[in-house]
Amino acid sequence: MYKGKDVFIVFDDLTKHAWAYRELSLLLRRPPGREAYPGDIFYVHSQLMERAGKLRKELGGGSMTFFPIVNTLEGDITGFIPTNLISMTDGQIYLDSALFDEGFKPAIDLGLSVSRIGNKVQSPAMRELSRGLKLDYIQYQELLKTTRLKAEFSEEMLNRLKHGEILRDLFIQEKNSPLSEEEQIILFYAFNKKVLDVLSREQNENFKREIFAFAKERFPEMIRELRKRKELTPQITSMLDQCLIEFFREMEKKQTTSQPASEETK
Repeated sequence: MYKGKDVFIVFDDLTKHAWAYRELSLLLRRPPGREAYPGDIFYVHSQLMERAGKLRKELGGGSMTFFPIVNTLEGDITGFIPTNLISMTDGQIYLDSALFDEGFKPAIDLGLSVSRIGNKVQSPAMRELSRGLKLDYIQYQELLKTTRLKAEFSEEMLNRLKHGEILRDLFIQEKNSPLSEEEQIILFYAFNKKVLDVLSREQNENFKREIFAFAKERFPEMIRELRKRKELTPQITSMLDQCLIEFFREMEKKQTTSQPASEETK
């Protein structure tokens, strides 16, 4: 830190540290508190977390970022150690084993994951586009639970389910292939315009896979402006609309040309 370096430290994990500290405290006959933990367990962890920070330039200008990890027993986020850590940090990422088993990776539970500074460090464009995404996804998850008990669905409910499925698929990234911010802006812009709702799942997969390469080739100025300004100016919005129109026009042409060929083979 004092040499201007940025340090990232992962604590894996504070739950096991708390268990070991509890065992030692009980052996030393210290008064037990909640869940038999000693009363100073919160102080011990908070004293560790408060070492994170960034130095002033005159002191070196370096920084220390801490990433503590805790285990939840049977998914109980209200346990003593998890709630202590939540109160110390600037948010939490909650990983759900059930989501992992379903193939949703990274298995982040968006309902229980919180960032207290997330929108402050986002670009203006991403902040504008992602404003209602979390609420949309949580509503989709709740709707998905209720539909498991029903056999028939109204057209409105089917449309809401499809809208949520599209959002879920947009959140999924290929392994070792993170999306750039420009790619995310294009995807979420199309999602907010609801132009993806009329497409099949296969078409949405093709859109997600091909749209950025198409935009780089046909609209390089739009990509440069997005990378530079990181906000949805009227000029960038107009180019985004034109980009989507031309992409779907090309998609429609490909489908019409491939359909007769398939009929001839039959």
